[in-house]
Amino acid sequence: MTSAATQAKLWYWQRLSAMVLAVCIVIHLAMIVYASRGGLTAAQILARTRGNAPFAAFYSVFVVACAVHVPIGLKAIAIEWLRWREWNASIAAVIIALALLGMGLRAVYAVIV
Repeated sequence: MTSAATQAKLWYWQRLSAMVLAVCIVIHLAMIVYASRGGLTAAQILARTRGNAPFAAFYSVFVVACAVHVPIGLKAIAIEWLRWREWNASIAAVIIALALLGMGLRAVYAVIV
């Protein structure tokens, strides 16, 4: 069983990442509406993102927030609903976090370069 201090830290990080995600989602959806109402094509959107540092920074923050938030929740689900052992759920959560981080940052890089 995880200590109360560890549980409190996980709770804190999941709530903090949720706040960051809420802001990122609103901005992301606003950009989608702007691009689609403006009639931008995929090629035009990619042309605007090439070499755009603020775009890269924003989506990197978005990816990191996802990589923090999702594994914590999945770990809790695995323990509570699937009856996984804490150790197995923790290992799976770390693997998922690294996968999300790696794939997400790779996607950001691909769109920026």
